Amino acid sequence: MVALALIRHGEYSQLANTPSALQPYPLTKKGIADVREQARHFGEWLATSGYQLNAEIHCSTLLRAWQTAEIYREELTPLFAEPPRSLCFSALCERSVGALANLSIQEIERIVALDPRLEPLPKGWKSASDFKLPFDGAESLLEAGERVAAHLQALLEPQPHETAQQLKQSKQLQLVVGHGASIRHAGYHLNVIPFSDIKRLSMFHGHPVVFERHNQGWRRLYGNWKQRQPADPLD
Repeated sequence: MVALALIRHGEYSQLANTPSALQPYPLTKKGIADVREQARHFGEWLATSGYQLNAEIHCSTLLRAWQTAEIYREELTPLFAEPPRSLCFSALCERSVGALANLSIQEIERIVALDPRLEPLPKGWKSASDFKLPFDGAESLLEAGERVAAHLQALLEPQPHETAQQLKQSKQLQLVVGHGASIRHAGYHLNVIPFSDIKRLSMFHGHPVVFERHNQGWRRLYGNWKQRQPADPLD
């Protein structure tokens, strides 16, 4: 049995009013301290949970996610059965806006207005789950969530070397560090949350939400979703 600890990266030096997907900036000092505190609290729960940490921590390729994963690796090292390591995957990144990456919302809308082939962007386009910018490499939030969900689903599949008895007795916990919006949309694809909860919920920076899958569905073991406020960034 495998449980997933889904972790949103810590606070980072994000450009204001800019879709956050591929911003390359590091965690802030506050972000580092907060993640370290959350990792220690999580370690206290984990020590009595009966779960064994998978030695491979999966994270997105973006610096803020890797730094968060490394802090968890450092803080939880005594709880791993073997030396842990952080592995980066593009599949765990946030929704990409493609050719318009790291441009402000105003600049994106200006570029669209300059192109006579394009209609004006709809109101609220940045947070609309099914909207995709009409530029190369862009994806919708639902597409990003499907990408993340496929990665998570693979982690839940039994390994070829595991016997039925081992699967019954094993209680493995997989740490996955990614981004708020793509994790929530992945949660929808995996039937962890309904579609109506995607915009209502967010994730606390650096705080794990742990889910275990059963035949009847999912059970939350640790952590809480954040009730999203209108001003909250998607990532």
